[in-house]
Amino acid sequence: MAPCIDTSRSTGKALLSQDDDSRFHYINLFPPGRISRSPITITSSLFEDNRVDGDVWAKMLDEAKSDVEQEPVLSSFYHSSIASHRSIESALANILSVKLSTLALPSNTLFELFISVLEESPEIIESVKQDLLAAKERDPACVSYVHCFLSFKGFLACQAHRIAHKLWAQDRKILALLIQNRVSEAFAVDIHPGAKIGKGVLLDHATAVVIGETAVVGDNVSILHGVTLGGTGKQCGDRHPKIGDGVLIGAGTCVLGNITIGEGAKVGSGSVVLKDVPPHTTAVGNPARLIGERESENA
Repeated sequence: MAPCIDTSRSTGKALLSQDDDSRFHYINLFPPGRISRSPITITSSLFEDNRVDGDVWAKMLDEAKSDVEQEPVLSSFYHSSIASHRSIESALANILSVKLSTLALPSNTLFELFISVLEESPEIIESVKQDLLAAKERDPACVSYVHCFLSFKGFLACQAHRIAHKLWAQDRKILALLIQNRVSEAFAVDIHPGAKIGKGVLLDHATAVVIGETAVVGDNVSILHGVTLGGTGKQCGDRHPKIGDGVLIGAGTCVLGNITIGEGAKVGSGSVVLKDVPPHTTAVGNPARLIGERESENA
């Protein structure tokens, strides 16, 4: 018997039951109005009907379908997280609202806030897609787009920051700071909503990443866990680093003060960077020192 969804109840989460014949039934208790109210069997048509984009979202639907075929026990999870949504905006608002909700801050409330921001911000959605591409291309541990979308806390923390940054720019600072706080608690990633982050960004592992208020991160940047883009404590105003396009920052690195890490530069793990790093060079050590140009620059 195929796994199925029963939406006849609506308490806001998914439950799993098992009858006497050991046949699993997946009961989807999702907020009303977002998912069909009739019992649903997870079939190919559910994924095909939701292919409204010709890009990453379509690939995610294909991957979700394949995952459910391999592991039917995941059908309810994939339905509520992917297949029941008509767009990547809706799916992202859902997964973030579930991850960041609390008893006092229910997922329905967060979903409505997140979807309202995402639907009016096509630039955020383009950045989301570029971040997914970056994870798939630059992280060998990323097996699929849907894997990253549902499971990579660095990716999710970055997308939550994009929403918070939009609210910050709209002078809705209390909400923006609340999202920052919840992301810090849920994902152990602390990005001030005032920080500016480009597209195609990979926060690999992401635990203990800290990015300060006036920091700027360019496009196609890779940042590993334990990285701090912080201030020196001696400056006010614009006091955080500016990271150029295509930069790689190794694990446990501190980049401190209003300095610039040039385009294509690399910073070795555990370094403490207090001065500018020129483009296409590598800096290592505490304090960091330059050790040369990239090979592509010497060719």
